[in-house]
Amino acid sequence: MVYLTIIVPVFNETKTIVKILKKISNIKIKKQIIVVDDGSTDGTKKKILSQKNLVNKVIFHKSNLGKGAAIRSAQKFIKGKFVIIQDADLEYDPKDFKKLLIPLKKNYSKIVYGSRVLGKKRYKLNNFTSLSRIFFNHILTILSNILNSQSLTDAHTCYKVFDSKIFKSINLKENRFGFCPEVTTKISKLNYKIKEVPISYNGREYSDGKKIGIFDGFDAIKCLIKYKYFA
Repeated sequence: MVYLTIIVPVFNETKTIVKILKKISNIKIKKQIIVVDDGSTDGTKKKILSQKNLVNKVIFHKSNLGKGAAIRSAQKFIKGKFVIIQDADLEYDPKDFKKLLIPLKKNYSKIVYGSRVLGKKRYKLNNFTSLSRIFFNHILTILSNILNSQSLTDAHTCYKVFDSKIFKSINLKENRFGFCPEVTTKISKLNYKIKEVPISYNGREYSDGKKIGIFDGFDAIKCLIKYKYFA
């Protein structure tokens, strides 16, 4: 039986895709790796095909639809007992998988988020790369907690791990980075509490290919309100 399904949304990550797939492959867990190339134009597709021996399923989008759309494309192919989202850059380290799975394995929780700030006295600027990113992440987490009656420290982390039965039952709609506030809000409305585990994090600059921007922050606010009150 597959224990963990890893969904890897990818868009123009030719410099990192091979490295991250090898890192995931080296984790000693019974796993299924689903890569969704979201319309890459920089040679990423060729790199993915060169590593097909490390991947269980590859999905190619004809055009760039967004991270949420990539995750949604993979949703129906999940075979693992649990499922995690893994960005294709090197900001998050798959070595944290086993730590994230402990609360699920022990049945302490059905959903676990990897927090970049839990257990730390303050945000590290060299990790988050800019004061504006720290500010928006903190404000969005506070707003998410207020609307969803949660007590998270990092609501918009990439590392979200779910009991796959719950995750497959969620009707996802958002195409872009709105996936994060959408799924957190929908989990809250299902009355599931989210357990957090501290993780390592190495943020990158926009010059290195970082894609999320200030307008995605405003979109996250819109999504939080939309899925709390109108959907």
